[in-house]
Amino acid sequence: MQSAHTSAFITFIAFVALTMLITYWASKRTSSAEDFYTAGRSIPGWQNGIAIAGDYMSAASFLGIAGLIALFGFDGFLYSVGWLVAYLLILLVVAEPLRNTGRYTLADMVAYRMRSRSIRSIAALNTLAIVTFYMIAQLVGAGLIINLLIGLEVEVAIIVVGILMIFYVVFGGMLATTWVQIIKAFLLMGGTVILTFLVLKEFNFSVIAMFDQVADEFGQSFHEPGLKYTSPLDNISLSVGLILGTAGLPHILVRFYTVPNAKEARKSVVWAMFIIGAFYVMTIFLGLGAATLVGHKAIKAADISGNMAAPLLAEVLGGELLLAFIAAVGFATILAVVAGLVISGAGAFAHDFYAYVIRNGNASEEEQINVARWASVGVGIVSIILALLAKEQNVAFLVSLAFAVAASANLPVILFSIFWRRFNTSGAVIGMLAGLISSLVLVVLSPNVMGEGSAIFPLQNPALVSVPIGFLGAIIGTFLTRDYIAEEKHTELSVRATTGIGAE
Repeated sequence: MQSAHTSAFITFIAFVALTMLITYWASKRTSSAEDFYTAGRSIPGWQNGIAIAGDYMSAASFLGIAGLIALFGFDGFLYSVGWLVAYLLILLVVAEPLRNTGRYTLADMVAYRMRSRSIRSIAALNTLAIVTFYMIAQLVGAGLIINLLIGLEVEVAIIVVGILMIFYVVFGGMLATTWVQIIKAFLLMGGTVILTFLVLKEFNFSVIAMFDQVADEFGQSFHEPGLKYTSPLDNISLSVGLILGTAGLPHILVRFYTVPNAKEARKSVVWAMFIIGAFYVMTIFLGLGAATLVGHKAIKAADISGNMAAPLLAEVLGGELLLAFIAAVGFATILAVVAGLVISGAGAFAHDFYAYVIRNGNASEEEQINVARWASVGVGIVSIILALLAKEQNVAFLVSLAFAVAASANLPVILFSIFWRRFNTSGAVIGMLAGLISSLVLVVLSPNVMGEGSAIFPLQNPALVSVPIGFLGAIIGTFLTRDYIAEEKHTELSVRATTGIGAE
């Protein structure tokens, strides 16, 4: 294993050096708030699509889903299906209106026709909560990979990765983050294709033979639902969170502000769907390959939650060098995603809360950038601390909680802002708070935190209950007051959202 340690260390250093150079290059081109938040709106659609895929295919996808499929078969694949289908909602409903009506953050669109300060305060809080959940998963995955390959303690590895991600955002902004994500997408797809090829080679390139062997070894039930999620309601709740949550994820939505127009935003989604779809199909082969070629005992010995299934599969199929390469790919995956998360969280705090709530819209661009950089440090430190506390959780599960919060707190407000003329500020505030508080409280009361025997709320994912609460809160809040100015501006927003007039 020592040579794998050496190869992995060299690969890690090479990737970090490359990303440092990108960050230095980007820092010379980041002089305004628009540069820092949106890369000057200069990213072509196809490049942004690759970056979105790089942002979306996180540690949860590469490590978590492969591990869940390896241990639980069909139930693990629910994550892949949910996350891919979610992009249809983004393509058909969200991408174009968001690009046309916003500037830097999700709150820009919601505040377009409503009272800005209250909306931006709650939206910033939602963003920080979602980003934190998502970030914990990435840092946990990073700690496990580096521990497996280099032998560095998980806790130390989490801290090191956290410091690196803060560096990328503080100095490079969105431009550096975009290019790190693009490079990572190519590396991850390349590594996944190699692993898929080698897995299929073991079964003479017969998918049926692979499925038959899995059934022979683990039983036909491995290809059927019910091994992990024995309750149908758990399955439904997870699916609701995964499919609806993507359209409310701040670090994905802000990517649509980096393109020059709505046409490029749509193009971004198409490119992202193609890449993400191909990747998630291949997670089946990674998971089932790990189950048969590595075995449950070895997977659980490396990490009880299954997060190391893909790296262990690489070691079995290609020896220490392939293990080192796949681990480096996983490392690149995590760095790219956490950079996107940090910049969306820092942007929400600096642009929405500081500039518009504390400074009442009077903060200069230089002031906003400085606050965003300090916010990046704060978000990073909090995420590192929480990741140290959650280091034994499956990373796909941790990310699913972020999706539940996004679906409950953000999606109702996004949809109602675009399509409901009567919708107003009180509806937006109550809807966001209801979705956020209900999802967080239900997570705390669920078996994930309280344990199977003591849980007050029976479902592992809260989305089935918290998403309707978010919609209901937005509806009730809207009918409590009447805002004629918001109603009048809905026509203006609709025209701009659908035509792009005034958005350039």
